[in-house]
Amino acid sequence: MKKKFSAVLISLFAVMLIAVGCGSSTEKAEKPSTYTVADSTGDWGYPSPYAHYSRGPGYIRMSLIFDTLIWKDQDGYIPALARDWSYNENENSYSFTLNKNVKWHDGEEFDASDVVFTFNYIKDHPYQFVNSSNIKKVAAENNYEVKIYLNEAYAPFLSNIAGTLPILPEHIYKGVENPKEFRGEKALVGTGPYMLVDYSREHGSYLYEANDNYYGGNPAVDKLKFVKVSREMSASALKQGDINAADIPPETVNSLKKSNIKVVKSPYQWNAKLLFNHKSEPFSSKKFRHALAYAIDCERIVDVALRGHGAAAGPEMLPPDSPWHNPGCKQYEYDPGKAQEVLKDLGYEKSAEGIFTKDGKQLQLEMLTWPRFSREAGIIKEQLAKIGIEVDIRSMEAKTVDMQVTNWRFEIALTGHGGLGGDPEILNKMFLGKTFHSSRYYENEQLVDLLQKQLHEMDNKKRKKIVYEVQEIYAEELPALSIYHPAWYWGHDGSLPLFYTKGGVAHGIPLPHNKLCFLK
Repeated sequence: MKKKFSAVLISLFAVMLIAVGCGSSTEKAEKPSTYTVADSTGDWGYPSPYAHYSRGPGYIRMSLIFDTLIWKDQDGYIPALARDWSYNENENSYSFTLNKNVKWHDGEEFDASDVVFTFNYIKDHPYQFVNSSNIKKVAAENNYEVKIYLNEAYAPFLSNIAGTLPILPEHIYKGVENPKEFRGEKALVGTGPYMLVDYSREHGSYLYEANDNYYGGNPAVDKLKFVKVSREMSASALKQGDINAADIPPETVNSLKKSNIKVVKSPYQWNAKLLFNHKSEPFSSKKFRHALAYAIDCERIVDVALRGHGAAAGPEMLPPDSPWHNPGCKQYEYDPGKAQEVLKDLGYEKSAEGIFTKDGKQLQLEMLTWPRFSREAGIIKEQLAKIGIEVDIRSMEAKTVDMQVTNWRFEIALTGHGGLGGDPEILNKMFLGKTFHSSRYYENEQLVDLLQKQLHEMDNKKRKKIVYEVQEIYAEELPALSIYHPAWYWGHDGSLPLFYTKGGVAHGIPLPHNKLCFLK
């Protein structure tokens, strides 16, 4: 690693001197030697395959250094470490022809042995975004031909394995027993277009340097930086030319456009949702969860908290612009009267103060959430109070909420995640997965069976029918309630072409930071 870089404020306001959005909207800004992306969270973990944080921005930071077999652009799959691939139905395997001109950052040659090693390595050291249980074996036909055999047909293989799994250098990782704790220069030897120069957990900053020997094209800038800047300050920083790109509040879009800042709008690939602790009462009752759904006005939350920049979500989770979305699922239209009726059917009674009680105890709930959801949490608190449910809000860092949810130390949690624009395996991960994103709901056997069945159905029409049925059952069971799908906006100076990837980056990450944006 090179010498530690200076603090983030210095890097923001002393180093960057760029012209922002000069001339007419058809003119492109001059490409800067350093491109700076602002992020309101900052730290997303050490950008090695095993140490980055288990959310999309953490993967993005890592993907600049490490490549996958295939990748995606605005239209679909494209070559990466593999220049060609095919599915062999008769033996349920995938064949990959690898690029021959690839080198690791330390100058070592990349070949098929690295691919074989990586797939074997994740069997003993599971990678957080890839399930390797269906991999039967991986064989090198020669130095640049690899065949991956599966136990069962697996519909999302290209997106969620070949297009998501970072390939590791065998000559480095073969001796690493604890990759989550592996740090230092060797841990970050990849084949990607950029190499890490500096990482500051304290400041939430990352500095990358171009890999001039990248096989996939020349990096567009010499240095790439990610720095921590609040969303409230992002628009001002863009106008002043202190940063090149940032997640911006919707209310700043029009003024930024007038300043010749380019703005890209996200598809609906993310959702804010209420997770219920269905392992404990009263949330173990499906009817109780239904009552909460009837009591919450998602449309109003979009209008007030998002100022209309989003879409109210349905209980099926998948957004309306997803090709897998089932529009015929049961809906819980805002109906406070019906919510109260359901609670009374469950044995709750109104006290003189208008609060529902049962067995002498007031119905009082605790809701965990992030600071970014403060407005949403306040509205939900008001709506539930209107029908007679008191809510205490506990706001904490997202990582702390994630930890509490992981350990089932919560009642309800207002949180969120992306991945909804990619393969419908996201439903398996969000319904049955083991992580803090997931409902971890196994009580309905039919739902579990259908979720497994859809993964192995290679006929797209048949698979879609199964996915529709999955959404219908989930909407009835309601172990979590999606609240809205936000419309996010990214402002940038136009010097590089930021775009949203078809189906999301890798397994479905809804961010406009595809590594292709940073290549010529």
